[in-house]
Amino acid sequence: MQIINFNERNSVVNQYMAELRDKSYQRNRLLFRHNVERIGEMMAYEISKTLDYKAKTVTTPLGTIDIQLPKDDLVIATVLRAGLPFHAGFLHVFDRAENAFVSAYRMYTNREHTEVGVHTEYMASPSVKGKTLVIVDPMLATGGSMAASIEALLKTGKPRKIHIACVIATPEGIEVVKEALPDDAYIWAAAIDPGMNEHKYIVPGFGDCGDLCYGEKL
Repeated sequence: MQIINFNERNSVVNQYMAELRDKSYQRNRLLFRHNVERIGEMMAYEISKTLDYKAKTVTTPLGTIDIQLPKDDLVIATVLRAGLPFHAGFLHVFDRAENAFVSAYRMYTNREHTEVGVHTEYMASPSVKGKTLVIVDPMLATGGSMAASIEALLKTGKPRKIHIACVIATPEGIEVVKEALPDDAYIWAAAIDPGMNEHKYIVPGFGDCGDLCYGEKL
């Protein structure tokens, strides 16, 4: 299992993360979504370095040249709804990938809103058998939604490789997800925060990603 934390090395992702976390910037919903997309693009580029490649001869107006192109068949899977702008960022890079969508969301199971359950209601996915599966979800908090999504997607086949991509993760969420993944899987995070509060929100985090992208829900 490889865990890649972008926060361990300085890059322009720091700027996007600072704006995502800043409550004054969060008033601009368009900027918030755009920054989530841009982190998706950066992360997709880094993931592209782990793929397998094969040579293809390309004919130019003046000759030919062999270029190494990715040979993996990719499926980009998104956990609705917060994952949509993150998904868009990945598709800007992996524009030939197939797509999957899972509605796995958390529900509080007690009156105090300190215990969380996960409900999976909908999935649309191609077969992932023999393909490289990239599951994108901005927030990896308790890990419950991601673990449920992995379980649902693996019912369509056994992928060749699995990548989990998130904007912010917690150590607890990573440990939960690791139980559902093979040893050769990757977990990518723009940042790994220390933990969660009593309501299972990541701290310091940046709040509810779905609400910040699309507005509050009932």
